Amino acid sequence: MAKRLPVVLAVALAAVLTWQPAAAQTAKARATAKVDLEARFKEVQADPTLADSLYKTGRKVAAVCAHCHGEGGNSPTTSIPNLAGQNPAYLLEQLRQFADGRRRNEFMEGMIRAMNSDEKIGMVLFYAAQEVTHKPSANTALVHKGQEYYGKICFRCHGNVGRGNEQIARIAGQQPEYLRLTLKRYRDGNDVRANSIMTPNTKNMTDADIEAVVAYVSSMP
Repeated sequence: MAKRLPVVLAVALAAVLTWQPAAAQTAKARATAKVDLEARFKEVQADPTLADSLYKTGRKVAAVCAHCHGEGGNSPTTSIPNLAGQNPAYLLEQLRQFADGRRRNEFMEGMIRAMNSDEKIGMVLFYAAQEVTHKPSANTALVHKGQEYYGKICFRCHGNVGRGNEQIARIAGQQPEYLRLTLKRYRDGNDVRANSIMTPNTKNMTDADIEAVVAYVSSMP
């Protein structure tokens, strides 16, 4: 059953993304054409009515993504990232990177390439508007140690409250196992994202440093 899951999800995604009312067919045809994603995103940001329409489209797309990323973008699996609360411009850039191979995940690449520009933009608008369900750590000593490390290194990019920006990920409230795996991959040079600023900033982290930072960051609201 596990081996067939990608097929099941792909079928579900196709059903969600291809169903459209008759009146929307012309708009969908325009959106499916080759579009400058950044220009289209700016257009959507400047038009509240269009943004609301695409948000509703994004909510339908997210119903399929919920199989892995959870309802409203709060993942039920600690090794799969939350998408809730991320900056929409940052999320959109990650979609670009999966689509063009700068980030590698065969399943994600296929899902994203099946989406048109408006579906991608709608999805990031939907997830950006959702609240992150963070889980405070029971190990207050470890959290305090992680806070000290974060305050020396991580805040410079991710900000004092871990919310990031258009180029930097929100990490506050992120899934602990996902954070742990990601930090170790950057540190050890095994991550699939090339030329990342994270590589030099993690090379001196010990496993104990990583555990402390994970405990602090995952418990941030």
